Amino acid sequence: MTDRPVSEGREASTDPPSAPAPTPRGLSRRTFLTGAGTVAAGGVAAGGILEGRADAGPRRAGGARRVEGLVEVTLTINGKKRKAMVEPRTTLLSTLRHHLAEPLTGTKEVCDRGNCGACTVMVDGRPVYSCLQLAVRCEGHEITTVEGLGSPEAQSDVQEAFAACDGQMCGFCTPGFVVSTTACLERHPGVDRETIRRELSGNLCRCGTYPHVFEAAERARDARAKKEGGR
Repeated sequence: MTDRPVSEGREASTDPPSAPAPTPRGLSRRTFLTGAGTVAAGGVAAGGILEGRADAGPRRAGGARRVEGLVEVTLTINGKKRKAMVEPRTTLLSTLRHHLAEPLTGTKEVCDRGNCGACTVMVDGRPVYSCLQLAVRCEGHEITTVEGLGSPEAQSDVQEAFAACDGQMCGFCTPGFVVSTTACLERHPGVDRETIRRELSGNLCRCGTYPHVFEAAERARDARAKKEGGR
């Protein structure tokens, strides 16, 4: 499974950005062949994912399965089994939002390129970009979306902290930040501000509310510590 670009102990890069490569003015033979090779490699990878599935279609000569049509996936989302019919190339993000009988739209589709973190969910307790996960690869794993953390009537400690600290503005990035913050606090109890900044570095807020987000993370951390101390 592909993790987010920054995952376990993730750190923001301190290297200066490299200068962009010049854009070619035409489609060269080398560019065409490179692109064609990439597409072919993607087809091989998809075939490997579906190897052994009874509904993946007939085998071609040489034993490889033809990848086409729809396949049924059974995903464990927020503790419940959910079924969906998707193409093998369908991402987890698209499946959550568009292919479930009861869609889960709390996971936001913003950049759809693994750059912003708005689509962050937890898979087996680790934050991942759902726009970079194939739904067929997520079978057998525990998926947690922002809906699985709490509701407007029964918010989690992190959700309450975000509301109290005004840790949102336009709101598109907020679900991803809530999920990432929850994962951070579960993996690092008693976390300090620097670790919070590092753990949330895979999420972007275009409105610039980072100080409020970090304050909310610390508030939730302190609430958890107080609750644990009172037991």
